[in-house]
This record gives sequence, structure tokens and C-alpha cells, in this order.
Amino acid sequence: MLLVALLLLPLAAAVPALVAPRYHPSIAATSAAASGAAFLAALGLARANLRGGVPSIGPEEFLRADGLSAVLALVVSGVACVSLWFGAGYLERVRDHGGLDDARLRRFYVLTNLFVATMLLAVTANNVGVMWVAVEGTTIATAFLIGLEHSKAALEASWKYILIGSIGIALAFVGTVLGYFDFVQRVGEAPHALHWTVLARASPGLNGDVLRLAFVFILVGYGTKAGLAPMHTWLPDAHSEAPAPISAMMSGSLLVVALYAVARWKVVVDAGVGPGYAGRMLILFGLASLVLAAVLLIRQSSYKRMLAYSSVEHIGLMCLGLGLGPLGTLAALLHMIGHAASKSLAFLASGNLLEAYGSPRIASVRGVLRVLPWTGALFLVAALALLGLPPFGLFVSEVMLVRAGFLAGRPWLMGAVLALLVAIFLSFLGHLHRMLFGIPPADVRPGERRPFGLLPLGFNVAVLLALGLVVPEPLLRLLRLAAGVLRP
Repeated sequence: MLLVALLLLPLAAAVPALVAPRYHPSIAATSAAASGAAFLAALGLARANLRGGVPSIGPEEFLRADGLSAVLALVVSGVACVSLWFGAGYLERVRDHGGLDDARLRRFYVLTNLFVATMLLAVTANNVGVMWVAVEGTTIATAFLIGLEHSKAALEASWKYILIGSIGIALAFVGTVLGYFDFVQRVGEAPHALHWTVLARASPGLNGDVLRLAFVFILVGYGTKAGLAPMHTWLPDAHSEAPAPISAMMSGSLLVVALYAVARWKVVVDAGVGPGYAGRMLILFGLASLVLAAVLLIRQSSYKRMLAYSSVEHIGLMCLGLGLGPLGTLAALLHMIGHAASKSLAFLASGNLLEAYGSPRIASVRGVLRVLPWTGALFLVAALALLGLPPFGLFVSEVMLVRAGFLAGRPWLMGAVLALLVAIFLSFLGHLHRMLFGIPPADVRPGERRPFGLLPLGFNVAVLLALGLVVPEPLLRLLRLAAGVLRP
């Protein structure tokens, strides 16, 4: 029942926006309430796993929420909840300033709820074919959301996203088909052959060479959607041009949903050919992502693009964790939650910066702490968390990841990772200092436009502090369950 509620709630919330003749604030309220209810359903799935159960529905567990799915459902629904509660007032102000009309505002809520539903389906579908369809569904929904404001840059970013994302998802399809046909050739026709649980059980008997080739297609395909270098080229444009709530959801949850698909397939490949191959591939792409982020953050001129390249960095760190054994996997999952909280906080706060200063350029934004003291403080918290500083959760996960690397006998790799993190730290901190301090431009009016609209962002701050000061024991148990799922 919880699985049904989780998937139907965002779909039901899309209906009022679809059928209403004109936009009304109740449409935004309905979407926000549905996302909150979906988060409660995800908490219910997590609780069921902690009690030893795995909620499932349908033949051969067509929908299934084990520990890993429960963690991803919490991330997706949590980021959606905060983004939609914050976005209600923010988008209405954008409309009032002429950036949106009522028709596009209604379209936003239809597509955003479909976006959330497809992400939740992707992380709860036991069938890898349905998972692929759901990930493709996120592309269709978000492509129209990126170009919602109909500016030239937004439309270009939308088309670039469609083109590169479609190529990536096509490669992931090739990898899925290779895995399926190898299963049929080795095992024979079997019911539910595309179910992840069936593939995982049969993987030790599959052809190792075919599995290796399939994983290359899957990693490059889904890695394109996750923003891994060098397939990341759509990400800076899309994240910088999308409305703030969509940027928050794309960076905080969509990227990790794509990485979740890679992690599911990694279990099959590890069982078939041993853990070394997939781990080495993930480490290679993770390190490449860190190198690219370090280079491009140095001379970045847009704060939204700065946050986008930070996403490339953190997805790279999660890939490294997944390739470094059980402790690294646990670190990657903890990092996933911390990144979702901090990056969605940063992108939502950046929406207020864009509204106040009228420019996404770092050079145009000065004295944020004077102009928008609450927004500036929240942006600072998000930035310090993304830099891996205590007392925030990403500090704990990065320390765990580095420890996992040394325990895995990879000191040179960890030395390179630490050097890249220092370079990223210095670049990001320099941009942040220029934005937060100094004398504000004369044409910028001080004062928060809607201070009570910032209240939902307090949830993100609470999550970051909880993860950094003491990881709640139930969450730690859930993360260990999720890490156990990823062991073949």
C-alpha cells in the first residue's frame, strides 16, 4: 500500500493543474502537500525495512522497495517536498515580474509532479526495463521544465539536454539488451528475466565478456544522465537555466537516480566477473569528474554554473565510493543524502539571489549578507557543507570515503583526490567570498522579498547538521541495509 501511495500521490497532484482552466494557489498547495505525503510514505518504506521486511507489489515483486530503494525514495521525495513548498511563493513572484504566465505556471506543476513520479518509479521498479523507461520519462518531463521561461539560453539548454540525454539513455538501453540476451542464451527463456532480483541470482552463470561490455554501455549511458565527466556537457547549461526548484530537484535527486541504476547493474556485474572490473570503471570516471570540476571551477563566472560543476564533483565522489568496497559504498550513500540536502538548499537560495540581483554572474553579486541576510546565511551554510567542512554531513562522508580508499590500498588515488578537493575548495571559497561580502550594487534593493518562504529550507539545514554531528541510529541502520544490497 505504501508503494502505491508513493507513486500515485504525485500523479494525483498533477491532475488539478492539468484540468484547471487557470492557475490558482491551491494547485501549488496541493503539489506541496502531495510531496509531503510521499515523503511520509517513503519513511514508511524505510521503517518496514528496518523491521526486516521488503515491501513489494505485483508478480515476482514487480515493484520492490529494499533498503537501497527506500534511501533513494527518501532523497527524491524529500528534495521534492522542500522544492515545492519553497517554489510556491517563488514562482508566483516570478510570474508577477513577468517571467511566467498562468499557463506556464500550470504546466510547471503538471510536469514537476510527473518528474517526481518517474523518479520514484525508477527507484522502486524491480524490472530493469521499467527502470530504463522511468529514467527516460524524467528526460521528457524535465526537458520542458528547463525551457519553461522561453528565453533563448533556456531553450538552447533544453535542446542540448534532450540530445545528449537521449544518446545516453540509448546507450543504457543497449547495455540492458545485452544483459538480457546473455541471460536468455545462458539460462533460457524464464519469466521475469528483466527483474533485477532474477538477474542478480543468475549473474554468476552469465558470460563475463558480455557483462563487461554491457556495463560499459550502462555506465556511459546512465553516467551521462548522472553528469559524470566527460558526458557532463548538458549539465551546466540545464542546471543554470532551469527555474530554481527544478535545478534543486535535478541536482539533488535526478543525478543520484541515474547513479542508482548504475549501482544496481554493478551488483550483477560483480557477481558475474568479480568486484574489480566495475569498481575500476567507477573510480576512473569518478576521478575524471573531480579533475574536470577542479579545472572549470577556477574561472567560473556564473554562480548557478558553479553549483552545477559542484554537482559533477560530488557525483564523482559518490562513484569513487561505490568503487572502493563496503566502507566506500556506505560513504557514497551517506554522501548522497548530504549532497541532496546541501545542493537543493544552494539552488533554492540562488533563486532568491537571481530575483534580487537580476543576474546569474558572480561579478554582479556583491554584499549578499547585507542585501538578503537570511538567504545569504542559508547560501553560506549550503556552500560550506558542499566544501566538506564540519559540522555538516558531507564532512563525515568524505572522511569515510578517504579512509575507505586508504584501507583499500590506494594511497596514491586518495592523495590525488585530496589535492583535487583542495583546489576545488579554494576556487569555490574565493567565489563565495566575493558574493557574500563587499558593497552591494546601488540598484539592488535590500531586504528579503518573502522571508517566511525560507522556512522550508530549515529542513535542509537540520539534515546537514544531524548528519554531521551524529548520524541518527535508524538512518545508519538503513544505510547499512542499503550498502548490503549492493554487495553481490
